[in-house]
Amino acid sequence: MNFPTSKASAAASLATGNEPAAKPGKPAGGPEFSALAQASILIVDDEPGMRNFLVRTLGPRCKHVEEAADTDEASRMLDKSRFDVVILDNIMPGKNGVDWLAEQRAVGFFADAILITAYADLDTAIQALRAGAVDFVLKPFRSNQILNAVARCLDRVRLQRENYVLRYALRASSDRTFLRDNLIGESPAARTVRDTIARVARLPTSILLTGESGTGKEVAARSIHSLSDRADKPFVPVNCAAIPPEMIEAELFGHIKGAFTGADSGREGLFLHAHGGTLFLDEIGELPLAMQSKLLRVLEDRRVRPVGAEREVPVDLRFIFATNADLQKEVEKGRFRADLYYRLNVMQIHLPLLKDRGDDVQELATIFMNKLSIQLGMPPVPIDSAVRAALASYDWPGNVRELRNLIERTLILGAFPDDFAGPRNDTQAATADSLADMERRHILSVLKETGGSREEAARRLGISRKTIDRKLALWNG
Repeated sequence: MNFPTSKASAAASLATGNEPAAKPGKPAGGPEFSALAQASILIVDDEPGMRNFLVRTLGPRCKHVEEAADTDEASRMLDKSRFDVVILDNIMPGKNGVDWLAEQRAVGFFADAILITAYADLDTAIQALRAGAVDFVLKPFRSNQILNAVARCLDRVRLQRENYVLRYALRASSDRTFLRDNLIGESPAARTVRDTIARVARLPTSILLTGESGTGKEVAARSIHSLSDRADKPFVPVNCAAIPPEMIEAELFGHIKGAFTGADSGREGLFLHAHGGTLFLDEIGELPLAMQSKLLRVLEDRRVRPVGAEREVPVDLRFIFATNADLQKEVEKGRFRADLYYRLNVMQIHLPLLKDRGDDVQELATIFMNKLSIQLGMPPVPIDSAVRAALASYDWPGNVRELRNLIERTLILGAFPDDFAGPRNDTQAATADSLADMERRHILSVLKETGGSREEAARRLGISRKTIDRKLALWNG
């Protein structure tokens, strides 16, 4: 292959139509090009002919394409907008592309960069990779070559973000398998929640979900996302209580290389992973005060600053918050910022307790039994009248999560626990027990199964460790 001896000759060979750009509006490939339609691209090249060729090639296929004639102009554009891919020429007047890219990585630039050059030089390629370029395209190139390079970048970033979010979700909670898609139940309380969700889902309004642990706040958040115009974009759940305080800023905002000890490379945070979609901040009341002020700025400015970065990055997000605490009381106690509370409490949806949802507990038990028996590969356990009576009269301190855990434990053991199964020969005994006695026996039986581990018992029951501590103190008092 003979490489051109100058940039001008490379640009001219493209600009004069060596290989015309594909027809506007018509994809130049298979399904891998579908991500182009939502992509935002920045072209940085001092040659008008090359910029014109790239704009004609990418413009009809991408959501947004901008061009810069030099690195100074490109820097100003990065300060104002967020781009998915930057196509960067290397040899330009003033500052070359590799040096500029290295500088941008140091101040908080995470998008993929494709370096284009007319000079096939191994040292340049090595420098480009060290500066953070993910692809290297030699001039002259055909339109499909640059389209393929951009599509590979978009696909790589998509997979990387999905992998990170999924791994985070698994770390945050082991209970992510039940009723993700909708809120089940025909009780008036459940219907009211569904009707409210249907009204607000398509609006950009931030939403605060309240209710005790296990009532289905994440289920409600996923329902809002699935009914919104962002349904095909990421849904990123974040449990604020599950992230150590010293790590939460880097997890949410991301960080650049060298921002702190152990930051061997830069990384986007969960805010940027959710870009275009929905960010669900669960247990928002547990967010440290220092982070509350940073979150308030994000809500007001829609920009995030990664740890150690000099540049703020624009983000497009729909926020959903959830808490099982009374945030108004937390404000009065000085543990939650009043200005943040009023900012996020635009639209509040309260998730009812399971004990207040009437016959929904029976429907949910049946659904859990059918789903989990298939999932675990075990035969369903019959839910007879004695069990149904116990299900109806139990107080369910762990709400829907506790019910789900009970059904899973029943499938594993092959029978309901004695306190829910009731005496087989005396159906009156199931109703004779007081609600408090039933609750006490059930919690104590789970504690016995776990060898007295309150943490594990709380996990199985779907309630907090504090609830178990409080109950045991009451019973031993």
